[in-house]
Amino acid sequence: MLHINDRPDAPGTGQNNLKQLFAGLYNHYHQMITHLKKVQFLAPLIFRLFLTPIFLTFGINKAMHFESTVQWFGNTEWGLGLPMPALLAFLAISAEIIGGICLLFGFLTRIVSIPLIITMIVAIFTAHIDNGWNAIAPSDPQTNIAQVTQHIGFPGAKESLQNSVEVKERLQRMRAILKEHGNYRYLTEKGSVVILNNGIEFAVIYLSMLLSLLFTGAGKLSLDYLFTRNIVIPNRE
Repeated sequence: MLHINDRPDAPGTGQNNLKQLFAGLYNHYHQMITHLKKVQFLAPLIFRLFLTPIFLTFGINKAMHFESTVQWFGNTEWGLGLPMPALLAFLAISAEIIGGICLLFGFLTRIVSIPLIITMIVAIFTAHIDNGWNAIAPSDPQTNIAQVTQHIGFPGAKESLQNSVEVKERLQRMRAILKEHGNYRYLTEKGSVVILNNGIEFAVIYLSMLLSLLFTGAGKLSLDYLFTRNIVIPNRE
């Protein structure tokens, strides 16, 4: 005998079919996520390999010009105006060089991420935040994200659009001068002419990667994983 709920036109049949559809889709999604877990080590590996040369470059450059770095850290007029500039410069250099090496091999990743996170936060609030978000000043008002954010009252959106207009005018004049008085093709063959805005964009990207490494660790392709899996520490009674 056919049950009333089995009839195609029975009340709730369409709702049950919809639930089954969503359940099937979710099962496929769950299976896909399960397969992705096999390669989830790629994300922390890419972050580490991306950040390693950046912090090594930062640290080595500061170390090679230590006196200038100390002056920049301590000067209140054109520098960061930080207290104890020599000590802070030494700590920053140590964190960047040692941290960069540790990130490369995935050694003590969570620990070295902490001082690097601190250096990024300091950099954001002392060297970049007054310049806004963009690292490179946007030169096209039509593609500036502020075209969208100005309609929701985002702080600084209108100023960003106006800045884009002025940047575009300056770049046009720069290109015209270079084409008239210089070898424009030679000067731009390694990259386009831009205006550096020096905002927080890159520092926030580095900070986000470091936070991810702090929370997730270095991944399987790391010394941390190797030591964790193979070094047995006897239990203390």
